[in-house]
Amino acid sequence: MAQLKTPNDLKYLKTDEWIRVEGTSATIGITDYAQDALNDIVFVELPAVGKTFKAGEVFGVVESVKAASDLVMPLGGTVTEINTTLKQRPDNVNADPYGDGWFIKVTLTDTDNAALLDADAYIAFNATR
Repeated sequence: MAQLKTPNDLKYLKTDEWIRVEGTSATIGITDYAQDALNDIVFVELPAVGKTFKAGEVFGVVESVKAASDLVMPLGGTVTEINTTLKQRPDNVNADPYGDGWFIKVTLTDTDNAALLDADAYIAFNATR
């Protein structure tokens, strides 16, 4: 895990999603660890703008040449934007999971992130798998 990036300004789920919270807005994607484990990502299915999800609900799917994985919502919110570039360039997730490879932006309806992991806890969790 040492060579994989785990930014300190994000929160993480054990299912390998990250969330960047900015006030009542947030950006969500998958971690460097996840994209590395999945290998070459070939397809991303994302929800429609306006759709609302609770924390823990599946909001999409990411598929690679190896597997398909559900995308889990870290905090409740309403989708305000999807990364439409991923339809043509799903490999952006592999190349830049914390930048161009983001999945959705949301307006949060739930800001209690106490159950989410910080970077150190996420790194420690990955060391045990």
